[in-house]
Amino acid sequence: MATLKVPGRIELAGNHTDHQLGRVLGSAIHLNIHAEYSANTDSTIRVFSTNYEPITLRTNQLSVRTAEFGKPISLVRGVAAAFRDLGLNIGGFDATVSSSLRIGAGLSSSAAFSVLIARILNDLYNGGNVDDIVLARAAHTAENVHFGKPCGITSQLVCVYGHTLYLDLKANIIERITADFSKMGLTMCLTDTGGSHDGLNTSYARIPADMSYIANLFDCGVLAEVNPEDFRSRGWDLSNRPVRRAMHFFDENERVPLMRDALKNGNGEEYMRLMNESGRSSENLLNNIVTSSTGDTRLLEGLERSAELLEGRGAWRVHGGGFAGCVQALMPSDYFPYYRSEMESVFGDGSCFAVRLV
Repeated sequence: MATLKVPGRIELAGNHTDHQLGRVLGSAIHLNIHAEYSANTDSTIRVFSTNYEPITLRTNQLSVRTAEFGKPISLVRGVAAAFRDLGLNIGGFDATVSSSLRIGAGLSSSAAFSVLIARILNDLYNGGNVDDIVLARAAHTAENVHFGKPCGITSQLVCVYGHTLYLDLKANIIERITADFSKMGLTMCLTDTGGSHDGLNTSYARIPADMSYIANLFDCGVLAEVNPEDFRSRGWDLSNRPVRRAMHFFDENERVPLMRDALKNGNGEEYMRLMNESGRSSENLLNNIVTSSTGDTRLLEGLERSAELLEGRGAWRVHGGGFAGCVQALMPSDYFPYYRSEMESVFGDGSCFAVRLV
């Protein structure tokens, strides 16, 4: 029986930039998903998990099933299909999976799970010789096509590499960063505000659609192909949602390498200043805090409470896709116990937890 672990990931900078081939700063974290697994001879994949219903599927039944959108079985089917389509070997296996990643807490549990399945197939049937980027692409295809999630590839890359990464997806740059907030006297944490991501795929999908709409006006496919000065030179109507979202992209895309440099240099004060800029851009331009489709305001309440607690002291921003989920915050480590107690008084015991980068 073989074992392996895949870490979850946290987004540090580059909110909704990756699907436009922009720049992103992300990191693997100390929480992970773990599997014990072995090959079988009946061409059946079986996955048993403490968090989900048992998964069983045949390796010759890998077509997309829309009824499986959003379900873990779709990720298993999707990764196996991606391997097959890439000309890689696939076969049956039995796996028992456990996880310390909170479901729906913005830690990329779906990406970590799909990468886990890719690593199992690589180990059992491809001699462990498949390149990490290919594994990430297979996991990404599974999420996009079979899981029905229109995400970029950042989460899968970070989960595969298991490190803090600076990515420039247009320039094909992957840079490993050594990062440790504790050496700056800071603690990063997430607060799960309790909102559900169910029913939000349409809201998420509108963001890349809006950005691509603006890119198309410049005869480009994605915003990373548009010259920022050409965009800014036009007299845009700022009440137009796609325009605001494009403005966020260009500002955030320029901010990411500055946050990378602050992180590399151990400059916590500058990093927090830029992190707050990023958070305000997501709220005011990207508009991924509240959606009319659900009317859920818990994420907004978490951001507002964080602003009250951290103004002049730390930084806060939406984490990940938005509309529900987590508030990310960074603050002096000696202040974290008080911040945690105040946030948990609103969102419940255990809702606020520290995150360590790896």
